[in-house]
Amino acid sequence: MINRVVIAGRLTKNPEIRYTNSGQAVATFTLAVNRTFTNQQGEREADFINCVVWRKAAENVANFLKKGSLAGVDGRLQSRSYEGQDGRKVFVTEVVAESVQFLDSKGSNSGGNANTSNSNRNANTGGNTGYTRVDDDPFENDGTPVDISDDDLPF
Repeated sequence: MINRVVIAGRLTKNPEIRYTNSGQAVATFTLAVNRTFTNQQGEREADFINCVVWRKAAENVANFLKKGSLAGVDGRLQSRSYEGQDGRKVFVTEVVAESVQFLDSKGSNSGGNANTSNSNRNANTGGNTGYTRVDDDPFENDGTPVDISDDDLPF
């Protein structure tokens, strides 16, 4: 089975961060994602998609994103339910983010340009300023020359 969601949109309000009893950070936010078509009045509508992110990535989202920030989310769709205060069952569908990309430029008023992901991975601190998956890259160019002779190459 495949359960993969990739969306990009703007935050509708500042992220909310909480901590579980065990100290795990969890942040929730909503992205407004424009539809690719217009309605009968010629207006472009948007979908408002709830997102949740955990651990260090949640802290990064809370620290660096704010209302209006442009963000990309890569994750999975999750449905859950709970009993509301009025005793009725409440159903929730949300995107559990595995990776959140901060898509605004550094000079933008809408937020910073930083990349974050689930803290189960190590942060990639390389010089790549584009999309950066946060897995360690052993082939990353750290600015030092590579000392390889022609005899070491297999071709």
